Amino acid sequence: MTVTQIKNDLLEHLGEEVYIKYHLGRNRIEEYEGTIKSLYNHIFLVEVIGNNEIKSFSYTDVITRTICIFYE
Repeated sequence: MTVTQIKNDLLEHLGEEVYIKYHLGRNRIEEYEGTIKSLYNHIFLVEVIGNNEIKSFSYTDVITRTICIFYE
């Protein structure tokens, strides 16, 4: 999977709700439900549902499986 493929996949789901599992290492996992808000050259933004927090993730996080994105 390449960065371009990830960008194109996220672009198809822009504005849609997603579920994200963020692996922080040492058995620490954060989980978010949110909406994909914006795509930029190196990062994309997700607005977390419930607390109006904006999280940013890089496309390489997806490649290295630091985050897993599930589309609803």
